[in-house]
Amino acid sequence: MTATQRRTVFLLAHTGRPAAVRSAELVVQGLLRCGIGVRVLAEEAADLPLPSTVERVETGPDHPDVLEGCELLVVLGGDGTLLRGAEFARVSGVPMLGVNLGRVGFLAEAERDDLDKVVDRVVTRAYEVEERMTLDVLVRTDGHVVHTDWALNEASVEKAARERVLEVVTEVDGRPVSRFGGDGVVCATPTGSTAYAFSAGGPVVWPEVEALLMVPISAHALFAKPLVTAPDSVLAVEVQPQTPNGVLWCDGRRSVELPAGARVEVRRGAVPVRLARLHHASFTDRLVAKFALPVAGWRGAPH
Repeated sequence: MTATQRRTVFLLAHTGRPAAVRSAELVVQGLLRCGIGVRVLAEEAADLPLPSTVERVETGPDHPDVLEGCELLVVLGGDGTLLRGAEFARVSGVPMLGVNLGRVGFLAEAERDDLDKVVDRVVTRAYEVEERMTLDVLVRTDGHVVHTDWALNEASVEKAARERVLEVVTEVDGRPVSRFGGDGVVCATPTGSTAYAFSAGGPVVWPEVEALLMVPISAHALFAKPLVTAPDSVLAVEVQPQTPNGVLWCDGRRSVELPAGARVEVRRGAVPVRLARLHHASFTDRLVAKFALPVAGWRGAPH
């Protein structure tokens, strides 16, 4: 096998967590032992115990796709690190395999105790790849597009001042739905239904379901129920002219200020995020395990 043919895996870790540093060391050792090259971000390399054979790459405008030539992105960390990994996965199209080192980690496919299994599955290519819907988001002011963004979990329009209520009008497919004051609105994918949308009182949507969610946050209104729309619907949230400024958050990682009168439009994303899957366990089992749901007394269907 020539150098140009060598298999390469990109590793992204939460270097601020000792557990992630130790896990990264174990994964790197396992992959190198099996002849698979490892690439990491140069900014993280100093915080990781890595041999000199590990490739370091820079990020920035001059390095738009640091995953070029990689077959897999392995992410070690909590939900925030996994969402950071999703940013790289979306740009490159490389599947992301998440190892949860945090609390819930719905995007993760493995836990910290599964590192040996993770390495083995990567080496033998014993994983499947599924695509997850994303959101494309744009902000208009005075009719002009002033900002574009994307999200894997959710795009949330929120009040910027804690002591003030944000007045909004929600819209689906060009028609108004409801006006209310509150803390804001979450527009989510099925993947994001177990994240912010869940905390705001939205429904849990199985990832196989293609749909968009709109969930009001602490709304003062008679009708402010969570909505589940068609995957090709266009959701919109208009910040009312007389209300204080709001803020748009995408996956809780990127934000932009919304002046009074701003309009946020959310639609199905043109580019999905690809996730590597090791298990065939149902989403129902994952839901029960992640939230430690009580199921004692369940007998199942008769055989």
